[in-house]
Amino acid sequence: MILLDTPILSLAYRRKYRTDEAIPAEVIILRSLVDAHKPIMVPGIVIQEFLTGIREEAQFQKLQQIVMGFPVILATTPHHLEAARIANACRRAGVITSASDCLIAAIAIEQQAHLFTTDQDFVYMARHCPLRLFPNLALAK
Repeated sequence: MILLDTPILSLAYRRKYRTDEAIPAEVIILRSLVDAHKPIMVPGIVIQEFLTGIREEAQFQKLQQIVMGFPVILATTPHHLEAARIANACRRAGVITSASDCLIAAIAIEQQAHLFTTDQDFVYMARHCPLRLFPNLALAK
Protein backbone atom coordinates (compact mmCIF):
# COMPACT_ATOMS: atom_id res chain seq x y z
CA MET A 1 0.00 0.00 0.00
CA ILE A 2 1.19 3.50 -0.83
CA LEU A 3 -0.15 6.62 0.86
CA LEU A 4 0.13 9.86 -1.11
CA ASP A 5 1.18 13.08 0.58
CA THR A 6 0.20 16.59 -0.48
CA PRO A 7 3.46 17.52 -2.28
CA ILE A 8 3.15 14.53 -4.62
CA LEU A 9 -0.44 15.37 -5.53
CA SER A 10 0.50 19.01 -6.01
CA LEU A 11 3.41 18.17 -8.29
CA ALA A 12 1.24 15.85 -10.34
CA TYR A 13 -2.05 17.75 -10.55
CA ARG A 14 -1.79 21.39 -9.45
CA ARG A 15 1.29 22.35 -11.41
CA LYS A 16 1.26 22.91 -15.15
CA TYR A 17 4.45 21.94 -16.98
CA ARG A 18 5.63 23.67 -20.14
CA THR A 19 6.44 21.45 -23.10
CA ASP A 20 10.14 22.32 -22.75
CA GLU A 21 10.15 21.61 -19.00
CA ALA A 22 11.16 18.27 -17.53
CA ILE A 23 8.44 16.45 -15.63
CA PRO A 24 9.63 15.62 -12.10
CA ALA A 25 10.56 12.01 -11.42
CA GLU A 26 7.92 11.83 -8.69
CA VAL A 27 5.18 12.62 -11.22
CA ILE A 28 6.46 9.94 -13.57
CA ILE A 29 6.58 7.45 -10.69
CA LEU A 30 3.03 8.32 -9.60
CA ARG A 31 1.74 7.94 -13.16
CA SER A 32 3.39 4.54 -13.43
CA LEU A 33 1.89 3.43 -10.11
CA VAL A 34 -1.57 4.52 -11.24
CA ASP A 35 -1.16 2.88 -14.65
CA ALA A 36 -0.06 -0.36 -12.96
CA HIS A 37 -3.13 -0.22 -10.64
CA LYS A 38 -0.94 -0.32 -7.54
CA PRO A 39 -2.78 0.07 -4.22
CA ILE A 40 -2.76 3.80 -3.49
CA MET A 41 -4.72 5.71 -0.86
CA VAL A 42 -5.00 9.34 0.18
CA PRO A 43 -5.57 10.43 3.79
CA GLY A 44 -8.50 12.80 4.25
CA ILE A 45 -6.22 15.47 5.73
CA VAL A 46 -4.13 15.36 2.54
CA ILE A 47 -7.25 16.05 0.48
CA GLN A 48 -7.89 19.11 2.64
CA GLU A 49 -4.31 20.33 2.27
CA PHE A 50 -4.29 19.66 -1.48
CA LEU A 51 -7.50 21.61 -2.12
CA THR A 52 -6.73 24.50 0.23
CA GLY A 53 -5.81 27.78 -1.43
CA ILE A 54 -7.48 27.19 -4.78
CA ARG A 55 -9.11 30.43 -5.82
CA GLU A 56 -11.37 29.37 -8.67
CA GLU A 57 -14.30 27.06 -8.03
CA ALA A 58 -13.93 25.35 -11.43
CA GLN A 59 -10.32 24.47 -10.63
CA PHE A 60 -11.36 23.30 -7.16
CA GLN A 61 -14.01 21.02 -8.68
CA LYS A 62 -11.55 19.62 -11.23
CA LEU A 63 -8.92 18.84 -8.61
CA GLN A 64 -11.52 17.47 -6.20
CA GLN A 65 -12.67 15.03 -8.87
CA ILE A 66 -9.08 13.91 -9.49
CA VAL A 67 -8.18 13.38 -5.84
CA MET A 68 -11.48 11.67 -5.06
CA GLY A 69 -10.58 9.12 -7.74
CA PHE A 70 -8.19 7.63 -5.19
CA PRO A 71 -9.48 5.61 -2.23
CA VAL A 72 -9.65 7.88 0.81
CA ILE A 73 -8.79 6.89 4.36
CA LEU A 74 -10.21 9.01 7.14
CA ALA A 75 -8.51 9.38 10.49
CA THR A 76 -9.97 7.57 13.46
CA THR A 77 -9.43 8.11 17.17
CA PRO A 78 -6.56 5.57 17.27
CA HIS A 79 -4.86 7.50 14.44
CA HIS A 80 -5.07 10.71 16.45
CA LEU A 81 -3.68 8.98 19.54
CA GLU A 82 -0.77 7.55 17.53
CA ALA A 83 -0.17 10.98 15.97
CA ALA A 84 0.19 12.46 19.46
CA ARG A 85 2.65 9.70 20.40
CA ILE A 86 4.68 10.42 17.25
CA ALA A 87 4.69 14.16 17.98
CA ASN A 88 5.83 13.52 21.56
CA ALA A 89 8.61 11.13 20.49
CA CYS A 90 9.82 13.61 17.90
CA ARG A 91 9.68 16.53 20.31
CA ARG A 92 11.72 14.57 22.89
CA ALA A 93 14.33 14.08 20.16
CA GLY A 94 14.28 17.75 19.19
CA VAL A 95 12.40 17.20 15.92
CA ILE A 96 9.69 19.73 15.18
CA THR A 97 6.56 18.31 13.55
CA SER A 98 3.12 19.54 12.56
CA ALA A 99 -0.09 17.96 13.79
CA SER A 100 -1.17 17.15 10.23
CA ASP A 101 2.16 15.48 9.37
CA CYS A 102 1.98 13.36 12.52
CA LEU A 103 -1.55 12.33 11.58
CA ILE A 104 -0.45 11.37 8.06
CA ALA A 105 2.41 9.34 9.54
CA ALA A 106 0.07 7.61 12.00
CA ILE A 107 -2.29 6.60 9.19
CA ALA A 108 0.61 5.28 7.11
CA ILE A 109 1.92 3.26 10.06
CA GLU A 110 -1.50 1.80 10.88
CA GLN A 111 -2.09 0.88 7.23
CA GLN A 112 1.43 -0.61 6.99
CA ALA A 113 1.81 1.66 3.98
CA HIS A 114 4.74 3.49 2.49
CA LEU A 115 4.33 7.25 2.45
CA PHE A 116 5.09 8.82 -0.94
CA THR A 117 6.27 12.35 -0.27
CA THR A 118 8.95 14.89 -1.05
CA ASP A 119 8.61 16.50 2.38
CA GLN A 120 11.94 16.09 4.17
CA ASP A 121 10.21 16.53 7.54
CA PHE A 122 9.05 12.92 7.23
CA VAL A 123 12.65 11.74 6.86
CA TYR A 124 13.42 13.20 10.30
CA MET A 125 10.16 11.91 11.73
CA ALA A 126 10.81 8.37 10.47
CA ARG A 127 13.88 8.18 12.71
CA HIS A 128 11.59 8.25 15.76
CA CYS A 129 8.65 6.11 14.68
CA PRO A 130 8.06 3.10 12.41
CA LEU A 131 7.09 5.25 9.40
CA ARG A 132 8.12 3.72 6.07
CA LEU A 133 8.85 6.11 3.21
CA PHE A 134 8.28 5.22 -0.40
CA PRO A 135 11.58 5.13 -2.22
CA ASN A 136 11.87 8.09 -4.54
CA LEU A 137 14.56 10.35 -5.92
CA ALA A 138 13.69 13.40 -3.81
CA LEU A 139 14.37 11.56 -0.57
CA ALA A 140 17.66 10.22 -1.88
CA LYS A 141 19.08 13.75 -2.17
